[in-house]
Order: sequence, then structure tokens, then C-alpha cells
Amino acid sequence: MSWRTLTRTAAVVATVSALAAGTAAAAPAHHDGGAEPPSHSWPQRLLDRSPDLVQPKALTVDRSIGARRAAQEVRLAQQLYTFWNTGQQRHLDAAISPQFRDDTLPPGRPQGPAGPLAASKAFRTAVPDLTCELSDLLVTGDRITARLVFRGHFTGTFNGTRGTGRGVEFNAIDIQHVGTDRIVEDWHIEDNETLLTQLGVRS
Repeated sequence: MSWRTLTRTAAVVATVSALAAGTAAAAPAHHDGGAEPPSHSWPQRLLDRSPDLVQPKALTVDRSIGARRAAQEVRLAQQLYTFWNTGQQRHLDAAISPQFRDDTLPPGRPQGPAGPLAASKAFRTAVPDLTCELSDLLVTGDRITARLVFRGHFTGTFNGTRGTGRGVEFNAIDIQHVGTDRIVEDWHIEDNETLLTQLGVRS
């Protein structure tokens, strides 16, 4: 990961942490016209309430991008993190472009859309009941930032080690760049130290 990306990510992490603590400023007041809705209800109107999609625990949206674009980006985030919550490829296909690029690609993971599929399969080999909580979702311009909490139980296998059923819980921060209609690139940081310790690989 480049220094520029690290700096950007650190700034976003600080912003998301502030949002989680309830200290972030209100979103800009501009929207697509009509009566000004209450500031607390406008973001909620952008959510896709379909029962098969994950719902963010907290949502903050930059109104200056307009309601249509904002709703599009929120739904893309819901599709992407429903993929991580379920492992179902159809949600990934709906969220990311065929030209998708991972700008923080871990060693051994394929570039492009094949990368998230491989990562999800590897995670679920070790933690078959893996879930992804979308704890915070921040939509600003053409960027989606998410704070995630992954949970499950180590009942599968990891690097030849069979799990004993111990609980797993670790955090991640994602930044997604949205193109015309889907996500085209991302940057991500996972708490791998915590994960590996919980899997019994590190003490």
C-alpha cells in the first residue's frame, strides 16, 4: 500500500471513528429539490430495504451528490457487503465492474473480480458461518467508506489446521471508488493480527 493511500485511509478511518462516536458534523444541506427533509431521515430514504440485503447500522451521506447518485452508491455498498455477508456471487456481480481493481491486493490473491471471490472462499473454508456487519457507511462524492465487523466460528480448516469452534471477530475498513454504474476499485485494511490470533495461528 502506498504512503498516499495509507494517509488517505488513516484520514477516512478517523472520520468513520468520529461518526461511530456520534461526533461527526451533519451532512451538507443541498439535495435534489423539494422541501428540505429532516437531516436524520434523508439518508434512511436512500436505503434499499430488500430483506436479502444487509442494512448499515449507521449511514452518513454527502447530499451534494444528489439523491439519485447517493441512492445508487448506497445500494452498491449494500450489494457488496451482502456478498461478504453471504458469499453469494450474484451480489458481487451486481456491485463491482468487470474492470474492478484492488489497489491493496494481498500476495497470492488474483486481481480483478476473481480476487473477492477467492478471498470469500478462503475465509469461508475456515469460518463457514462468516457474517459481515456493515457497522458504518459513509458516502462522499464517488467514494464509499465502510467500517465492517466480521464474525463467525472457526469450524473449518485454515492452512491445514482444523478449527475447534472458537469464535472469530475482526474489523476492516474499506474505501470503494464508484464509476458510472458500479464499483471500479478499492482500498482495504483488515485486522489480520486479531484474525490469525483467533484462528490459533499466532499467540
